[in-house]
Amino acid sequence: MAQIREIKKRLKAVGNIRRITKTMQMIATSKFARAQQRATATKPYTEGVFGLVTELAATAGNLEHPLIDGPVQRQDKELTLVLTSDRGLCGSYNSSVLRLALRHLRGSAAARDGDLELVGKKGVNFLRFNQMTPSTHHTQFGDTPHYDEVARLAQVYMDRFTAGEVSAVRVVYMRYVSAGRQRAEVLQLLPLKPPAAQEKSGVDSVYEFSPEAGELLDGLLPEAVKATLFQCFNDAVVSEHVARMVAMKAATDNAGKMGKALARKFNRARQARITTELTEIISGAAAQE
Repeated sequence: MAQIREIKKRLKAVGNIRRITKTMQMIATSKFARAQQRATATKPYTEGVFGLVTELAATAGNLEHPLIDGPVQRQDKELTLVLTSDRGLCGSYNSSVLRLALRHLRGSAAARDGDLELVGKKGVNFLRFNQMTPSTHHTQFGDTPHYDEVARLAQVYMDRFTAGEVSAVRVVYMRYVSAGRQRAEVLQLLPLKPPAAQEKSGVDSVYEFSPEAGELLDGLLPEAVKATLFQCFNDAVVSEHVARMVAMKAATDNAGKMGKALARKFNRARQARITTELTEIISGAAAQE
């Protein structure tokens, strides 16, 4: 009797867990659809800005800019920004990003001795366990980072880089490639290195710049840095929702399998109990004859 009651309680608990994970899977799927739309919508703008910078560099010759070359005198330390999530239950999303960040910090003296900044709550305990304390913990972005907030953060990084306070700015985040593939990587945000211009066969185009190429770079390069950082935030958010969607689907499937196994176990225990009671009744009746 006690065994049947215990199995029944476990069966009810597994059913409740399955309903919760199923609901969380549906919520993550809905958020993923919106986040994917935002992430894919910003990529053409980012690629377009880099295309303009590449075309400008290819036609105007060797150009110098503080965001590309940096100041002459600067400290030999880097700034590392790590993007994690505020909530858990998203599989190996945070652990993959944090392990890569840890390898990067331990493998580079400039990164290890430099500034470490963190976005999200899930990286705090990990860094504290590894005896690393972030200099700044950003909590203002959330699930839907706004361009204005990211642009302000990018402007702070550009000001510090051009002033010589840091030699480089790198972002550790989860890059969104497709719904079935996400990859943790370290992105060099500053100094900004535009893609190398490809050689074209045939007649080269001749451009006249108005204003001058240097003035155009003054407007294009900061926009490229801001757009790149905003793309990193969008990729991180959509990758988080994908990881949570996959993790909750796996949890729902496992809860369903466990529920079926407990249901079989419950039926067998109830059948054994009924058989035992019938045997006792028949034995009692036979003893009275």
